[in-house]
Amino acid sequence: MRVHPSEIYDRLLKASQTNAQVQEIMIGLTWTFCRSDGIGLCMSPAQPTRTLPWSGTLVNQPIIKLTPWIRSWESYEATVGMAAINAVINTTSLLLPQAQPIASTGSANLAVFEHFLPLIRGQRVVVIGRYPGLAQYEQETQLTVLERQPTAQDLPDVACEYLLPEADWVFLTATSIANKTFPRLVELAQRAKLVLMGPTVPWLPDLADMGVDYLAGVTITDPEALRQTIAEGGGTRIFETGVQYCVLELSA
Repeated sequence: MRVHPSEIYDRLLKASQTNAQVQEIMIGLTWTFCRSDGIGLCMSPAQPTRTLPWSGTLVNQPIIKLTPWIRSWESYEATVGMAAINAVINTTSLLLPQAQPIASTGSANLAVFEHFLPLIRGQRVVVIGRYPGLAQYEQETQLTVLERQPTAQDLPDVACEYLLPEADWVFLTATSIANKTFPRLVELAQRAKLVLMGPTVPWLPDLADMGVDYLAGVTITDPEALRQTIAEGGGTRIFETGVQYCVLELSA
């Protein structure tokens, strides 16, 4: 039965019930890191702030006090909430062991696009977010990038209303869950093959019922190297030190 994508927040909270405590929260330049019984990631907000009233109070809190922050319209709270949810779900998910680890012959952060290239050649492809190095694939596909802060090669994110219903493939960053654009973007992309991707991906089976065809998230290969890389400001560098992309076709 098809589930409206707006139910993602209820499903995530239901799947992340636990008595575990928060051991560490780290908000890096690019990634936010939550450690409890497991580790969860979410992309950090793009706009820095100096006024987080809860700084210094989160460690040793029950993680279920932070997971509801995913509903917050304050970007840092929503980010911490998403990372906390992933620290629970991605530690116990039965999907991740089924996923196929993938590597790239070039930049590791582009492994997902290299993996799907044989399927998307000549197709109308829309990517939500400008991934570093993505331009190399624009020659082989009818690829359009949507960005909130577009460069000369991108279109603004409002173009989603026009482009996603006509797309063959859509690559959607899982950060869209935290920033609340996920429900509308998934609704618009219902005719396309939809890949939910990035280190923010929750390995949640319910996403199949919402119209997501593939999950392209990460498995953590070296927790301490990952933590250090994030603490030292790492962005795409985490793919070389602490995580690896994995892909799973949900319909399968």
